[in-house]
Amino acid sequence: MQNETQVSAISPGTSDYRDLERAVSLLVSPTLTARITSMVGKPLERLLEYVPAGLEKNLNRLVEGALSKAADAALWSLDNKPRAASPWLNKAYAAASGGVGGFFGFTGLAVELPVSTTILMRAVADVARSEGFDLSELDTKRACIEVFALGGETEQDDQAETTYYAMRLFTTESVGFIAKELAAMASKEATGKMTSSQAGAWLALVIKKVASRFGIAITEKAAAQAVPLIGAAGGAAINVMFTGFYQDMARGHFIVKRLEKQYGFEVVKQEFENIRKRLSAQ
Repeated sequence: MQNETQVSAISPGTSDYRDLERAVSLLVSPTLTARITSMVGKPLERLLEYVPAGLEKNLNRLVEGALSKAADAALWSLDNKPRAASPWLNKAYAAASGGVGGFFGFTGLAVELPVSTTILMRAVADVARSEGFDLSELDTKRACIEVFALGGETEQDDQAETTYYAMRLFTTESVGFIAKELAAMASKEATGKMTSSQAGAWLALVIKKVASRFGIAITEKAAAQAVPLIGAAGGAAINVMFTGFYQDMARGHFIVKRLEKQYGFEVVKQEFENIRKRLSAQ
C-alpha cells in the first residue's frame, strides 16, 4: 500500500525516470559468468575443470564466514556521512588483493576471500551511502548484503521475470518468517526495536542464504584466477572486473530502493519491467 507521500507513476523524461533507466541497464547487463569467460577467453565448462575436487564442501563455509567478517568490518565501521562514491579507490584495493588469488590460485582462497569480500562490501556500502541511505539502518545493511546474491545464476532462477526481482523474492521469502518472529520479540522490548543480538541473528540468516548464491560467483572467479599463466596481474584484473560488477549491481539496486521510497514497490517494479522490455526489443 502506498503512503501519502508516494506518487502513482514515474513520468518519462524526469530525472527519476532516467535514474530508473540507468538502474535497469545495470541490473540486466551481461551476467558475471559472461564477463569472466569473456575476460579469460575460455567457456565456463573449461574453467570449472580447474576447480579442485571437494571444494564445494568447504566453499560455502568460507564464503559465509567471509561475508560475516565483511559485514562486521564494513557495515558497522564505515563513515555514515553522505558523499559521492569512490569506485576507483575500491577497485585499486581489489586489484591488490586479487594479486594473491592470481599468484596462489585456489590455495590462496582462504587468505584472499575475507580481504576481497570486505573490499567488495565497502564498495557496495559506499554506493548505498552515495544514494542517500543511512548505513546504520538495519534495512540498509540487509540491502548491502542482498547485492551479493546478484551474479550467482542458478537453474532455479525464474526466467519469467528479471533475475533481479527473483533475487529479491528469494531473500524476502528466506528471511520473512524469522523477521516476523524477531519483530514480535522486539515489540515486547521497551524501545520497540530489535536488540543488537536480534538484529545480528536476522542478518546472519540473510548472509547464510546469500552465501549459497555468492559462492557460485566465487567459484567461477577462483577458477578463472587458477587458469595456468593467469598470474598475479591477471588475478588483479579479474578482481577489478569483479568489483566493478558488484558496484554496478549496487548502484542499480540502491537506485531502485531509493525510488521505491518515493513511488512504492509495485509502481517501480512495473516501470522497471516496461523499461526492460523496451530495451530488450531494441
